[in-house]
Amino acid sequence: MAVPVETVYSASLRRQATVEAPSSVTIVTAREIEAQGWRTLADLLRGVRSFFVTDDRNYEHVGVRGFNPLGDFNSRVLLLVDGHRINNSVYDSAPIGLEFPLDVDLIERVEIIRGPGSSLYGSNAFFGVIHVMTRRGANVGGLETSAEGGSFGSWRGRATWGGEVGPGIDLLVSGTAFDAQGDDLFYPEYAADPTGGRTHGTDFERGYSLFARAGFKSWRLESAWASREKGIPTGSYGTVYDDPDNRTVDAQGYVDLSGEQPLSAQWTVGGRVHYDHFYYRGTYIYDDSASGGPSYLEGDDRSDGAAVGAALTASTTALAGHRVTAGVEYRHDLRTDQSYEDDVASYLDDGRDRTVLGVFAQDEVRLAERWSLNAGLRYDRYSTFGGTLNPRAGLIWNPDEASAFKLLYGQAFRAPNAYELYYGDGGGTQKPNPDLDPETIRTWELVHERRFGGAWRAAASLFHYEIDDLILLTVDPADGLLVFRNTSEVVADGVEIEGEHVRPGGLRLLGSYSWQQVEDRTTRDEPPNSPEHLVKLAAEAPLFADWLLAGVELQWMDERGTLAGDETGDFALVNVTLRTRELAHGMRFSVTVRNLFDAGYSDPGSAEHRQDRIEQDGRTFLVRLSCRF
Repeated sequence: MAVPVETVYSASLRRQATVEAPSSVTIVTAREIEAQGWRTLADLLRGVRSFFVTDDRNYEHVGVRGFNPLGDFNSRVLLLVDGHRINNSVYDSAPIGLEFPLDVDLIERVEIIRGPGSSLYGSNAFFGVIHVMTRRGANVGGLETSAEGGSFGSWRGRATWGGEVGPGIDLLVSGTAFDAQGDDLFYPEYAADPTGGRTHGTDFERGYSLFARAGFKSWRLESAWASREKGIPTGSYGTVYDDPDNRTVDAQGYVDLSGEQPLSAQWTVGGRVHYDHFYYRGTYIYDDSASGGPSYLEGDDRSDGAAVGAALTASTTALAGHRVTAGVEYRHDLRTDQSYEDDVASYLDDGRDRTVLGVFAQDEVRLAERWSLNAGLRYDRYSTFGGTLNPRAGLIWNPDEASAFKLLYGQAFRAPNAYELYYGDGGGTQKPNPDLDPETIRTWELVHERRFGGAWRAAASLFHYEIDDLILLTVDPADGLLVFRNTSEVVADGVEIEGEHVRPGGLRLLGSYSWQQVEDRTTRDEPPNSPEHLVKLAAEAPLFADWLLAGVELQWMDERGTLAGDETGDFALVNVTLRTRELAHGMRFSVTVRNLFDAGYSDPGSAEHRQDRIEQDGRTFLVRLSCRF
């Protein structure tokens, strides 16, 4: 059968066919990113089956299979770049907006592994793993530049150089800068304020990112640094509305040395050492004159994290019918400092460290010609709460080389982070809780995947998951203060269906439907921000003698509940990108229009907002020119 089968690395820490992987997998390539005009990782995830994104106009929050608690910092997905953990050491958050420390133009492919992944990766691989893999310098082959501008005074520029600088030595360096004035907004919740509910110049966003990678044979030295400053237009946390001094700054970077080395035909070893740094500063402006204080009170909220780590893995096929992979990982959070002060007093000055030790083993067993079993187990020991053991098992039947039936079970955990454990503002609103237990999830899934006809691919999943000891910000009835607690249990059932058709001439059609029903076992209600239905459609096609290409996507999301018990209403977005093939001197030109029909829609607001629903952008455009020298 001459049917092309995609391969994936992240599901088992080795390259294997997707039909053999013990997970439901989605792979997004650089070509698809360019075809749809995606400019952030959040844009990409919006187009992926069963994923959805909530935007509070400061950060973007990813949801998976109907679950995305309001106020979450993306701590229930694990984000990797070339195998390096990006979730930071203070909030365990995965950045998916412009604070992500990599320009999307540097992405070669993204592997999305659904389901619990703690048996390989430890904490945060709760609903899945998002693994971003970068381009090699040889694929750039010289100097590459791009410039773009669009709605709300936005612009971005990038310069990248890549190539081979010696025998087996591959080098890539890149820098990006961006700026946007942002939209002028109206929120009726502030209509009684002197502003009349309108805010100007507070939705700005600016920053930069730097990336360098040097590869020698199977080893790689990689470093990244990014900083983003974002204005807060919503008046969150009771701050003065329409004050441009309300803002957050997020900066993150790492240095990582990794590689693997075959020792023989049957043995391979790999290793990694790394250093990470994370910095956050929030500036919040308050009017305390009603309590006899100053009318301009500047709150300074900071966190500073640094971590070092090392990992060692080994894989062998020495035992007939088995492929065994085992490893050990050590991480030391050197500091997870948090502080809060204003012009009057200091309310929080907390400094901690944390150590994590994880050991794992996985065995891929060939049971028969068409049957295989993938079983793994990992033990993690945290200095903050103790140990946790997480298994995974997948029974896979391959009727032929292009199809699979998979019966999967997995368990994962999310360790409470430093913010949830120790943050207390001292001003009588939020207090720490060092006694939190980790969250756990158990997932059962039945997956069918098939490629046929040389141009068609189909996939379907049935899943059920249960979450215990869910960590949420709640009000302590004893004193009325906010505190993180292990509060409730959540159960969900769902169905995912996807189909894809690709023609050699460049035509590609992709469609998916997801249904998920999520229930909080404590309240017997559907949690807020939980859509029951998601529909994604995408098309790519050449136009006008193939020199112009079009990419179109439609995203429909069902209504979602809000914290006040209301609903956001369903909405449909259509995005269009037109781009040229490479013209003279390596030039390419593209235009992207998002929300083509100017649909009005909102995302639910979290507890820090006065708004129950936060309105999103209408029609926007982006014009882009890139050159290769």
